[in-house]
Parts: sequence; structure tokens; C-alpha cells
Amino acid sequence: MPRSQKNDNFIDKTFTIVADISLRVIPTTRREKEAFTYYRDGMSAQSEGEYAEALQNYYEAMRLEIDPYDRSYILYNIGLIHTSNGEHARALEYYFQALERNPSLPQALNNMAVIRHYRGEQAIQRGDLEGSETWFDQAADYWKQAIVLAPSNYIEAHNWLKMTGRF
Repeated sequence: MPRSQKNDNFIDKTFTIVADISLRVIPTTRREKEAFTYYRDGMSAQSEGEYAEALQNYYEAMRLEIDPYDRSYILYNIGLIHTSNGEHARALEYYFQALERNPSLPQALNNMAVIRHYRGEQAIQRGDLEGSETWFDQAADYWKQAIVLAPSNYIEAHNWLKMTGRF
């Protein structure tokens, strides 16, 4: 049974119903509909912490989806899963790929900054102050780009940039 048919959550059920109606009304190809179904099932699995299942659905959606904009969100979500699993290098690869297809994806820039900031903090714990500054500078660069795209988002990053003199 497809995941979309076994949702227990009211919000997931509502989203599924709206998505199914949209797929019937909006003129799309069978391939596009199938890609969206896999994407939707991937999001549902991801929201429940079923990362392996989510990845399977996202990879299948990537195989079918040809639109670069839609692919960017699939890649972004794959990056989120790898971030959640602590696979930061792999997550960064997917965020980069998402941005190649959709440069207006501030959440990918934000996540790339968060990973670099985390690495800066790790460098401090190792006593590598010079390395930490490099990581923090990289984080700042990504946060600045994210803030340009979404000025009212990322308030904490904005404050960090000001407090550290990087804004």
C-alpha cells in the first residue's frame, strides 16, 4: 500500500487529498504525477523519521522528475536526511546540487551555514582557533546569501553575524 494511502495524521491526510485533487486537475504527464507521488511519499516518510524509506522515494522521484526546480526540492530533502544522520559532507553535496538547479533556495544556504558553523565549534573544541575562524567565515558567507534571499528569516544568524562583526 502506498504511504499516501496509510497516513494517520490529519495534516498529512489533508495534504494528500489536496495533492491528489491537484494532480487530477492540473494538466501533467503520467511521469510527472508519478514523480510527485514518490516525492510526497518521501516527505511523509521523512516527517515520521523513516529516513531509509524517504530516501528510496526521493531517489525514485529523482529518476522520474525532469524539472530542475522540482528536482532542487528533492535534492534539498535528501540533504536534510543526511544532515539528520550526521553525514554532513554528503548533505553538503546535495545542498550544492539543489542550489545549482534553484539558486533561490535560502534554506539550503542556511543549512550549509549551520554545518560550517558546527564545524567551527568542533575546531574550537580541538583547540584549532585558526581553523574555526575559517569555518565561521564560510558560515557567514552562506548566511549572508540566505538573508539576501529571505530578509525576514534567519534572525539568529543575522544577530550572530552582527555580534561577530561579520555582517
